[in-house]
Amino acid sequence: MTTAAQKRASANYRCRLSERGMARFEVLGRDTDRDLIRSLASRLAEDGPQADRLRTIIRNETNARAPTSSEIVHSLRNSPLVGADIVADRPYAYGREIEL
Repeated sequence: MTTAAQKRASANYRCRLSERGMARFEVLGRDTDRDLIRSLASRLAEDGPQADRLRTIIRNETNARAPTSSEIVHSLRNSPLVGADIVADRPYAYGREIEL
C-alpha cells in the first residue's frame, strides 16, 4: 500500500511532467523490444525536427484506417501488371455426384 507521502510525491511528479507537456504511461510489448521502445520514447520527448520526422514516419506506418475505394482503384491503376495479358478465367466445375 502506498502512503500519503508517496501519493503526494507521485502527484507532484505528474504535475511537473504535465507542465512540460509530458505524460507518463504504460505500454505492453515484447521484452525484446524494451530498449527500442525506450529509445523511441526518449527521441520523441526531445521534440526537435528529428522527433517531428520520426513522428511522421511512425504515423504513416501505423495508420490503421481502411483505404477508401478511390485509393484502391488508384493503386490498381498504378500496378505493374497493368497492360499485362493475364487471363483470370478458370474452368467451371459442376461438382461431384453423391448418393443420399
